[in-house]
Amino acid sequence: MSVLSYLEGRSSSAVLSETEKSSISTSISTLSSRLSSYFTITGDGLTSKFQFGSSTRGTILPRSIDPNSDIDYMIVFEKGGYKPQTYLDRLKRFAEERYSKSEIYQSSPTVVLELNHIKFDLVPALHWLGSTYQIPNGTSDWQLTNPNDFNSTLNTANNNNSYLLKPAIRLAKIWNTKNGYIYDSFLLEKWIAGLGFFMCYNQKDYLFSIIDNLTPNTSTQWRNDKIRRAKEIVAQVKQYEKDGMPVSAEVEVKKLIPE
Repeated sequence: MSVLSYLEGRSSSAVLSETEKSSISTSISTLSSRLSSYFTITGDGLTSKFQFGSSTRGTILPRSIDPNSDIDYMIVFEKGGYKPQTYLDRLKRFAEERYSKSEIYQSSPTVVLELNHIKFDLVPALHWLGSTYQIPNGTSDWQLTNPNDFNSTLNTANNNNSYLLKPAIRLAKIWNTKNGYIYDSFLLEKWIAGLGFFMCYNQKDYLFSIIDNLTPNTSTQWRNDKIRRAKEIVAQVKQYEKDGMPVSAEVEVKKLIPE
């Protein structure tokens, strides 16, 4: 096995299985139905609810790889005028009543609902204008967001890069996860989508270009150390390949992207 074939296989295995997809789909359908039956007061119900985030972009990692992997789900309330904590409390009460046997807790600015097979981040929101919504910025303030605007940006970038960008993002997220979440997952995806990939033709080229472009200038020393280590591994893999040592190169790359 070569470094390239290993990385291609690792990226292919880092997608949700059909069983996982089916289970998530069923859970989302159930969640939607329970929300509708719970928030029923006329004029103070819900205007919409929908899935967003990495699970809609094809860059979510299975929980077997990333135990913190979750489904982002936005719940848009009809009636505004309150602080975010009011809506977070309402979602928490909903989850405690309709999912009494599940683990439920607030992780501002969301309410986390942990089922056996998947974790939901329930995000309260108010519609603002068009496809823009207000979501919590902490517990007391609101911020504006277009929850799915990055999807089209990433799809365009992926298409322009011979459909190699999303697999490379999954590999980068594996590295990020296995090293203690050096970067916020969403911000890492956005940063990668904005990179230029000159002279990159395969999965290995894309991943190595991402690592080469990382800059160890975070405020936390352990993060800088992890970034420097990743760069050292990539440099060593390249040297082994240059020296005609494919077995050593494969062993080395597994230090970057573990099996």
